[in-house]
Amino acid sequence: MHEKLDAKKKVMQDMSMRSKLAKEDANKQEDQLSVQVRSLLVAGTALSVARKRLQESNRLLAGEKGYVRLRNLQKRLRMRQQYMISQVSLLYPVKISVGPAEEQELELFPSSSRSGSSAGSKPFNHGSLTILGLHLTMLPFKQMSFFTDKKEVQRSATALGYVAHAVSLIASYLKVPLRYPFRLGGSHSYIIDYSPSIEPISSDSSSNTELSTSMKHVEFPLFLEGQDTTRAAYAVFLLNKDLEQLLNFIGVKSLGPCHVLANLKELLRNIQSADYIDT
Repeated sequence: MHEKLDAKKKVMQDMSMRSKLAKEDANKQEDQLSVQVRSLLVAGTALSVARKRLQESNRLLAGEKGYVRLRNLQKRLRMRQQYMISQVSLLYPVKISVGPAEEQELELFPSSSRSGSSAGSKPFNHGSLTILGLHLTMLPFKQMSFFTDKKEVQRSATALGYVAHAVSLIASYLKVPLRYPFRLGGSHSYIIDYSPSIEPISSDSSSNTELSTSMKHVEFPLFLEGQDTTRAAYAVFLLNKDLEQLLNFIGVKSLGPCHVLANLKELLRNIQSADYIDT
């Protein structure tokens, strides 16, 4: 009987210890659940506030009043852009030369509308365009010789400097990051091409080489004085690519890769039109 009683006492002690451990675990889990419940309550309150704000925003934007307000803000922004770019047009006027000493604004300029059509306009020679009274002759950039007119080369470089500055200003006003930015310097300006370059890197542990791809900074001159004609011609090509980027941004097609002044004129004309504000 004593042995049975001792065995039962031992069992009771084990059960009491297990019960105590289970109670402690239950208390810990209860504390953890309490913390999680408080977190859920805080998150629920924040979600409720955010939902009310979203409903209020939807209410303001929904309906004619919210849409009209958005359209008015967009119209005011475009009007501001139009005014600022009109100042660029006054600073660097692109005109068509009609005589040895007379110039007039190009009235019947080929309209490459939003769909890209140019119907209803008279054809004209793109080479007769001038910027601030200077012609942009592309011939020296294609073929340079000892008999090339140095003054013509200087005038073309100055004209390209004008175009680069105008394009840079227009892009900043339209908030368009140019694919090929400039390093402006007047008639000695450069255009930058960030092209990827692959260079081999030798490993220290072995003679094997690994290829590393990085963005290489390359500058191309927008002038010919002391420069390679191929690099200068490529710089003009990149300049026209910037103009094409801005034309595409406002929904207009480029007039071609060889018409720098014509594309600039078309860009200025479309931005200063009434359609640009109403778009």
